[in-house]
Amino acid sequence: MDDIAERAGVSKPVLYQHFPGKLDLYLALLEKSANEIIDRCREALASTDENKERVARTVEVFYDYVASESGAFRLVFESDLTNDPAVREQVDRVTNECAEVIAEVIAEDTGFAPTASHLLAVGLVGQIQVSARYWLHNNGELSQADAARLVAGLAWRGIGGYPKTD
Repeated sequence: MDDIAERAGVSKPVLYQHFPGKLDLYLALLEKSANEIIDRCREALASTDENKERVARTVEVFYDYVASESGAFRLVFESDLTNDPAVREQVDRVTNECAEVIAEVIAEDTGFAPTASHLLAVGLVGQIQVSARYWLHNNGELSQADAARLVAGLAWRGIGGYPKTD
């Protein structure tokens, strides 16, 4: 709490006026960070009608997020507190809300039922999240752009194979 108060430019008592404990502060930061990645995912999907580009931009969002110097990614996905139910809820919310937006596009384009579309969307989000985390921790030979491009290509070759309905 001392470090947080110092970085925020306030005293610890002021910090505790707003957050009764560390978990409450963590949850507030976690919610803000989760909202950021969800909003960026929505923006990426809304930025174009071209599905191949949507895939690429969504992958870039996650890779930008994990590469950010703010460390927000670690806050959301790599905390020791992820077993706490309130924390787990926020972490799962990132996957679920990003998948919901992607599932809408899949359902609209393929005519698949919502359940099938959501399953495919969760698979895409999982692929992107796990590969981005792997890249972050094993980032030796591939640049961020190259890694994101490879994963976007893989994702597109999979999801792009489903027929588009008119």
